[in-house]
Formats: sequence, C-alpha cells, structure tokens
Amino acid sequence: MPILDIINKIEYSKEDLLELLSISSKDDLELLKKTAYEIMKQYVGEKVYLRGLIEFSNYCVNDCFYCGIRKSNRDLPRFILSKNEILDSALWCAQKGYGSVVLQSGERNDEAFVDFVEECVRDIKKITISDSLPNGLGITLCVGELSYAQYKRLYDAGAHRYLLRIETTNRKLFEQIHPNNQSYDKRIECLHMLKEIGYYVGTGVMIGLPKQTIEDLVNDLVFFKELDVDMIGMGPYLMHLSTPMKEHKDYFFDNQKEIYKLSLKMIGVARLYLKDVNIAATTALQAMYPWGREEGLLFGANIIMPNLTPMDARKNYELYNGKPCLDEFQGDCFKCITTRIESTGRQVALNEWGDSLHYISRKRQEL
Repeated sequence: MPILDIINKIEYSKEDLLELLSISSKDDLELLKKTAYEIMKQYVGEKVYLRGLIEFSNYCVNDCFYCGIRKSNRDLPRFILSKNEILDSALWCAQKGYGSVVLQSGERNDEAFVDFVEECVRDIKKITISDSLPNGLGITLCVGELSYAQYKRLYDAGAHRYLLRIETTNRKLFEQIHPNNQSYDKRIECLHMLKEIGYYVGTGVMIGLPKQTIEDLVNDLVFFKELDVDMIGMGPYLMHLSTPMKEHKDYFFDNQKEIYKLSLKMIGVARLYLKDVNIAATTALQAMYPWGREEGLLFGANIIMPNLTPMDARKNYELYNGKPCLDEFQGDCFKCITTRIESTGRQVALNEWGDSLHYISRKRQEL
C-alpha cells in the first residue's frame, strides 16, 4: 500500500506502523514529517513548552549496562546538589518564564533521599508562586522506581508529573541491557502505580539498541497507547564507553545515521498514532546532530528540556558520551534555546505548564 494511503488512515494497525517506521525514501520521509506536523497543529498546537532540567544527583543504585552513571562506574565523581542550589535553579527557571521544571537524578529509594526530594518539591512550589505563575512551577520528577507510598508523598507535595522510561518493551531485550536484579515487571508496576495516584505519566524508550527490531519499536508504540500515557520522552541509543555495552561500539558507530533517522521517524509516527500526547525532542537528538532537537520539533515534538544543571555538576551527569551544552553558561541558555526554537517557526510558550491535552482529557473523564 502506498505510504500516503497509510498515513491518511484514521486508525493504524501494527502492520501500518511497521510500514511507516520502515520508510526509506526521502519523499516518503518528508511526507511523514509534514503530516505529523499537521497532526500536531490540529491536536496540541504549535507552541513549544519548556521544561527546565535540573540533574540534581548522579548517585544511582542501579547498574544498567548502557548508562554512564551506573553504580559500577568507579571513575565517575559523584555529586548531589544542595537544596539551595536546586531552588536557585528553579527560581531562575521561573523568572525566565519556563513554566515547568524537571528534577532528575540517578535512582535511589531510601527514605533520606525521598525526604530530600519531597522538601525540594514543596519549597519550589512556595518560592515560584507569582502573578505569572499563580500555582508556581509545574514539577516533573524523574527519580526512578519508588514505593506507592513514596510516589504518593511526592505527588501530595506538589509534583504532578512523573517520567519513568521503560527503555524497551521487549522483555528479552530489557533483560539483556539490565542486570538480573532489575525487573521489567517492577517497571510496569511502577507505571501503573503512578497512573493510579493521579500523576501525568510519561515514559519512553531507546531507539536503535543493538538487536532491537522495527517490530520491537512498533510494540513500544502500542504499549504507549495501551498504557494511555500522557507524554513520550524517547531518543536515540547513545553509547558510553565506561559501560558493558561498549562491546557494541562498532555497531553504534556504523549505524549512527540510521539510528538518528529512525528516532525522527519514531517521533513522527508517535504523533500520528497518539495524537494529543506531549512528545519531547530530547537532548540525545542534539548529541547526534547539532540541530537534532529542532528536527524533532519539525517531526511533531512539542517539548524541549533545556539543561539548567550547574556546569560543574552537569559534566558528571553523563548518561552517554558526547553530551551537548557543556560549555555554555546558564545566563545564555534562555536566549539560545528560544532562538533555536523560533528558527523552526514555532512559538515558545512562556509561563505555561503545558500539560498534555491527553492528560487533561483523561482527568476529566475520571471525574
């Protein structure tokens, strides 16, 4: 079936998704980009919402085989920002008009850590209330697997969004890139807990993993739909040479262009398939190509997460090699990111939380 006929369908089968992700011609790729952009305009509008990213700690109890901050990386200087450093970054974020902040760290679930995050969330809410943000900054957490009670505490403190990436929905592949003590089922359980509590739930996958197939990515998209998620944060697989997956370096370097192109196709197809969710143009795209995030916006993404982590800490939160924005100052970040977004013809949304319309609709239906 011609790609145009598939793209113009109202509903997509797995076979349709497979065809769309298998697009190879330049003309078909351009058609996917154009259509995804139009669907984005129709369902979520053209505004780009900013999420100021604060990577506040690189301590992690996990040992994921692909991640640069895995606990077994003994060469990595570890850090945790003070509460005042986190609050200063959040206040800067609010004063610039970002509207929302993301607190991200390596995974820990000890009570002292959760107490610290809870305190930061409460204080961010207090200090960022203004005429422009009457409810303070919107707060997204990305701190991993916790208990139901811990998730509930953080939600009650004022964090109403949570990003917990599944990385792949192929159970066998998940097990190949994680040690035995990390459970696929636990990850799924946590996502369901977050939804039950009432969070705006985000998840995502790595694209281009060794041994990953197009069928795997189709199943990832179906998983997003079946879980009824509100936000997608996915990007290309990027290698870190201080991890066990460095053994696949030849695969990675030989396939970077294809991985990058496949990542853009995943954004476009996700927009066609999921319509009104928020989709991030991730920093990993920029790590592969200088204007990668901007290309992600052109394929239908509507979220950008500029890094606000203090520079001396930022360089040690290296999930993958080649992390961008390690030589710029926070004061230049806002001008840089707005200029880059506006270069695509998009408008930056200021002082807006930018909750996905999917989430807003879902919450109304639950009332």
